[in-house]
Amino acid sequence: MPYKVMVVDDAAMMRLYISSFLRSLPDFDMAVQANNGKEALEKLADHPDLDLILLDIEMPVMDGLEFLRHAKLKTRAKICMLSSVTVSGSPIAAKARELGADGVVSKPSGTVSHDLEEKTGDELTRVMRALVSA
Repeated sequence: MPYKVMVVDDAAMMRLYISSFLRSLPDFDMAVQANNGKEALEKLADHPDLDLILLDIEMPVMDGLEFLRHAKLKTRAKICMLSSVTVSGSPIAAKARELGADGVVSKPSGTVSHDLEEKTGDELTRVMRALVSA
């Protein structure tokens, strides 16, 4: 049975790219999407069996860091930051880890990375599989 994933990103095109990428991985299934952290928190109650959350940081209403402050109390799902501002070793990536992010992967080409699968697909797949099997 595939792992259930929530995708949280304010960019509709980015959610589309991520969902397309997830369809290429037989061991992962996108169960739910959210436009921002507030919407994602609300949807957690309806999806208690999530295995993984792919989370953007820069979003309106509630950003990814604020979501992290609340999410660890509401879900057992692993949380992987997938953002253009979470370059490995950056202060924002460190803050995300401090707040409970289990993994951090940078979007390769900014907020809407049409080349996600091509440039970051192998790294993202490796991180996702490591998180859900931990």
